[in-house]
Amino acid sequence: MKSKLPTLQRILQAEGFGTRRYCGDLVEAGLVEVEGQPCDDPDATFVHQGLRLTVDGEPWVCHEKVYLMLHKPVGYECSQRPLHHQSVYSLLPHQLRERGVQAVGRLDQDTTGLLLLSDDGQFIHAQTSPRRKVPKIYEVTTADPVTEAQAQALRTGVQLDDEPAPLAAVACEITGERALLLTLAEGKYHQVKRMVAAAGNHVAALHRSRIGGLPLDPELEPGEWKWLEAHDLEALKSAA
Repeated sequence: MKSKLPTLQRILQAEGFGTRRYCGDLVEAGLVEVEGQPCDDPDATFVHQGLRLTVDGEPWVCHEKVYLMLHKPVGYECSQRPLHHQSVYSLLPHQLRERGVQAVGRLDQDTTGLLLLSDDGQFIHAQTSPRRKVPKIYEVTTADPVTEAQAQALRTGVQLDDEPAPLAAVACEITGERALLLTLAEGKYHQVKRMVAAAGNHVAALHRSRIGGLPLDPELEPGEWKWLEAHDLEALKSAA
């Protein structure tokens, strides 16, 4: 009975190392190790998920689907074709870019913090659907000192020009003279900046620190990324 497991050649192609033919050539040239052992047979079959490879000296752990956490720095646009700044996708290795990884929602170029990326269309839709109302926590630095009246306005709702009804934060806590911890359940265009302006202040700096129950890993420096594990994906489903 023919094995249903994918060939090494197809695994490499799925992982973004190149065309099927190019990946086959890599294997036949002796440039691929599987679990620490050389393999020159492109048709050798393996379990895809978790397979550990070394490709032309580069270690790589295989994932059937991509789920990433990125600490987005200032000065990067969440676009494949950025207009004024670098693309956030330039922070990823070429294998992930070849797989068509997409940002799950967007952060402005001057906003930092937690950004999810994936090549799983269903996951992206579930995370960005307005029906889900996934809570997101933002650390807001304001231009002027924050007043309790401004915080209360954000809690009860502020009117934005193009919205039919006032928008209210899920939670709003004053954490410093010019600092707020703001939780939102929508993802409208420039929402934090517009809501803070409508409350009578302005955003000087903005950092997203949590999505659902998943916080930004404090070990990640700006520009760094990591794979999400099963427990991270479960945390996304819980409340902040």
